[in-house]
Amino acid sequence: MAKANADRLRRLRAWVQNYDWGKYGAEAQVARLLALNCGVEIEPERPYAEFWMGTHGSGPSFLADEGGEDVNVGLKEWIGKNPNVLGHKVLENWGSDLPFLFKVLSVAKALSIQAHPDKELAKELHKLQPNLYKDGNHKPEMALAITEFRALCGFITLEELKGVLEDVPEIVELVGTASANQVLNIDEQDGAEKVKFALRSVFTQLMSASKEMTMKAISKLKSRLHKVSQLRCLTEKEQLVLQLERQYPGDIGVISAFFFNYVKLNPGEALYLGANEPHAYLSGECIECMATSDNVVRAGLTPKHRDIQTLCSMLTYKQGYPEILKGFPLSPYITRYLPPFDEFEVDLCILPKGSSTVFPAIPGPSIFLAFVGEGTLHTGSWKDIVTEGDVLFAPANMEITISTSSSELQLYRAGVNSRFFHVL
Repeated sequence: MAKANADRLRRLRAWVQNYDWGKYGAEAQVARLLALNCGVEIEPERPYAEFWMGTHGSGPSFLADEGGEDVNVGLKEWIGKNPNVLGHKVLENWGSDLPFLFKVLSVAKALSIQAHPDKELAKELHKLQPNLYKDGNHKPEMALAITEFRALCGFITLEELKGVLEDVPEIVELVGTASANQVLNIDEQDGAEKVKFALRSVFTQLMSASKEMTMKAISKLKSRLHKVSQLRCLTEKEQLVLQLERQYPGDIGVISAFFFNYVKLNPGEALYLGANEPHAYLSGECIECMATSDNVVRAGLTPKHRDIQTLCSMLTYKQGYPEILKGFPLSPYITRYLPPFDEFEVDLCILPKGSSTVFPAIPGPSIFLAFVGEGTLHTGSWKDIVTEGDVLFAPANMEITISTSSSELQLYRAGVNSRFFHVL
């Protein structure tokens, strides 16, 4: 474990996922970053969905330092040989691997209605179906909007749900009058467990509806909304449901959208999701950070494998609008987004031209992404220019000075949550 490995930043080559919901060609920030980071030509007819920075086996990063014996070595392998770069507390808690996975997403159409299992369920699913559930870790996550970013997230309140069952007859047709009445006749005074039981029951009925019944209900819904639109403006949720139907015709996820909060993030706002919380990203571009996992249980808006039974049984059924993080200033040029998870946090640094700022030394590792512009990173005796598309790994306990001259620099940093080290 040569100390030399911990005294400078390491350039990384990132990985890209071409999932079919991604934006096509040069429209995608993911494609732009890939071209800049890896020198790859962008294909206009190809979707570019996710830009991965980290050690997960489904999309690992590699060292890209020019020359030297470490070039083209996987980041995970390099960390395994140089575990001191993680800092002793991270090493002690998570072993010789990065506890977080850092991404950029370019979303053109809705991702599946999904949730991520907690650690206990993740281990069980990985053991039973390792081909579908690739690891035994949980996957809390946070999305930080780059553009306006839309998502479905968590269940609406009991009052809102009653409104949906009264206003959307097609749902009552699918779940049955008894299930619908169970919700309509309940009251907050009946206690949280009773409300949760009724919500779980009606949602499970809906998601378990047969394909034939679902298609019939969606067809009726479309016709009804078309007629309604002649008389009044459709609500945002009604418009969304019609949009989802065009993307995923005949899919139960189209109707289930009525059960979820419709969230619109402005650039610079973030949304975090714990284990067993339902969500679906709909459109826009974001920075995403999560625990190092790729476990997803899906139930709608997808051509991929669905596990409706697992999803409906694992959800928390918490109701209400999610907390939106606006970040807090760490310094004049750095904003920090701090979710309630140990594994990660994200900083956004917007450095005007002719300025400098310092990222103080912290006891854990970081990954930096230069998103727009150019600047100089300086640590100890190491100094180098960074330009958009550059990705760098910073070992623990390293103070980093960033400066700009003729160009503004916008960069993002992912690292272990400061609360884990008891510092902000």
